Amino acid sequence: MSAGFDAVRDAFAENFSLRHELGGACCVYHRGEKVVDLWGGVRNKTTGEPWEEDTMVLVYSATKGLAAMTLAVAHSRGWLDYEERVCKYWPEFAQQGKETITVRQLLAHQAALFAFDEPVDRSLVADLDRLAVVLARQKPAWEPGTRQAYHAISLGFYESELLRRVDPQHRSLGQFFQDEIASPLGLDFYIRLPDSISNSRLAMLAQPSIVARLFGLPIRFMLAVLNRSSNINRALIGSMLPHDEQRIYARNLEVPSGGGVGTARAIARAYSVFATGGRELQLRQETLDALSAPASPATHGFYDKCMMADGVKFSLGFMSPAPRGLVWK
Repeated sequence: MSAGFDAVRDAFAENFSLRHELGGACCVYHRGEKVVDLWGGVRNKTTGEPWEEDTMVLVYSATKGLAAMTLAVAHSRGWLDYEERVCKYWPEFAQQGKETITVRQLLAHQAALFAFDEPVDRSLVADLDRLAVVLARQKPAWEPGTRQAYHAISLGFYESELLRRVDPQHRSLGQFFQDEIASPLGLDFYIRLPDSISNSRLAMLAQPSIVARLFGLPIRFMLAVLNRSSNINRALIGSMLPHDEQRIYARNLEVPSGGGVGTARAIARAYSVFATGGRELQLRQETLDALSAPASPATHGFYDKCMMADGVKFSLGFMSPAPRGLVWK
């Protein structure tokens, strides 16, 4: 803990003393230097086993930022143009009204591809060639580019296939992340968790109570989550794929929008590298400028049809700051 950050440690401790946290970690980099690195509590509520320095956990949608980093690396290598149409790199994508969707629109959750009309199970996700066919023939929910809708799970699958098309080695997103980002930076983070990771390093998640769920988010939103025909319910289909009853989390399976497993330290380190120029990953200034530019709205603005909130901004796979925060409608 660096001097001047004691308040962070106090706030972290309050998660356990006041807010009934089970276990967790917090890591902060400031101007390229690690200034906060905390962990505490338990990784297993039933056994009381402690959360250790190297404990890893499923981070759900926090995976999206790390997945977006893979495409940023591809952009820096000249393989990908954010303003180009997706079908330039993936010809089969140009069907069912998707011909004009740009990479930027896709990564901004503006492609109207937030849900699937076909079943998406573990066997399909494990077969990337078969998954690509399903992705390519999916019809947008409305005219792409006109509205925003949170692609909670689907986005990562589209990103992975796009990356497979532009990468000379045709690697999946999880493999590319491991080879080109995690390994060079020494990150304890996986978008494709291997068999070699022991269960003893993994935190077991405990579901919040019904009361906590109802009071944690707006009632209208929670009711929509429970409604099988709602946009957000359909967008979340597949969010449980990373779970595994025997091995805590699924192994050798990629869910790039919600299946990343790792440490807070790894996530903080990755963002620090991007925030301080990306020298370790040979990022070009053109890429960094694109990532830091303001988000571009859909035709109907930043109201999100899945989140049912205004002010939600996404840019190039990352969630962008919203000055006034979310306005639930």
